[in-house]
Amino acid sequence: MKRQLLATLLTVPVAGAVLTAAPAQAAPPDMTINAVTIDRPSVAVAGLNTVPVKITVKGSITNGDPTHKDTPLYADLKRTGSAPAGIDWVVSDSLKMIAGDETSAVWQGNVNVPSTANGSLKITGFHIGVYYPPSGSNDEPTPVDGPAIQVNGVHQPKFTATVTPTVATQGKPVTIKWQVTDSDTKKPYGSRLRVIVADDNGCVERVGGAGTVLTDTAGVIVSKTYSDDAIHCILVPGSQAPIGGSSIGLNHPGVVTAVPSKTSAKVGAIVPVNGVVKVAPLYCSVNLQRLYGATQWRTVGTAKSDSRKRYVLNAQPAYKGKIPYRVQFPTCYNYVTAYSPTFWITGT
Repeated sequence: MKRQLLATLLTVPVAGAVLTAAPAQAAPPDMTINAVTIDRPSVAVAGLNTVPVKITVKGSITNGDPTHKDTPLYADLKRTGSAPAGIDWVVSDSLKMIAGDETSAVWQGNVNVPSTANGSLKITGFHIGVYYPPSGSNDEPTPVDGPAIQVNGVHQPKFTATVTPTVATQGKPVTIKWQVTDSDTKKPYGSRLRVIVADDNGCVERVGGAGTVLTDTAGVIVSKTYSDDAIHCILVPGSQAPIGGSSIGLNHPGVVTAVPSKTSAKVGAIVPVNGVVKVAPLYCSVNLQRLYGATQWRTVGTAKSDSRKRYVLNAQPAYKGKIPYRVQFPTCYNYVTAYSPTFWITGT
């Protein structure tokens, strides 16, 4: 993805100063792809193994340095099909220039195909340089309608996470038990597996196997953290980007307040109910509920919190007497269902 640099020039008048134009920056390198081939059209991959497929690219780079004889590339491969690990793309290893120079070159290298690429894995673009996550190269990929590799992925990894406690107030300690199992046999692979356990940026800014840890032979690894809004993940490292993994957000209790503008009103009159969703994101729904009979709460109005997490709901006493109400906050993102204290409006 191209990253654009915005430079702001602040000019202060100085006696005798001479203003000169800034030198023009060279255009970023661009690439022309003439041909892309692979050495096999299909592979079968099992478990956490990978199978190398050789990619050969013929093309040229303009606006680069024509004397360069070793400019690397890497390929993006888009995956289609179902896979437990949920990946939708694969990154090749660095493709080395094996002939010519930037004016007319041949590059070659492998993509290490994992079982999690089950389905069709199609070459869709090339980047000049080396892979750097999460956005890849500083330059937009050169798109291609490249060949596809048909992948028969079996015994793919399945990832599960058990959080204790299941709902925790922010800042309180939690334990995450991760497990990697064989999605076909529903059992562990039976050996210690090299994985990455991370959170937030550590889940997306990954190349290779740096930071790996070992599970036990049941595929289990336990991490301890504090309840927060970060993403927590387990990843299976690849030679470039991870070849599979799973991420979760931790659940927090919702908190909602509710105060009626009046505690009594004529039957059929509108009584605004004001409140605040204290901890959840903006624009979450809230429901005004009225008690029917002894135990049945029914929703009689719905609204959304605003940019200050406030809301207004309208109650309407349906009969004379003391009527119980409450406000329900349904689960919104990773903030779970909560209720305000019960309040009463008397119909007169």
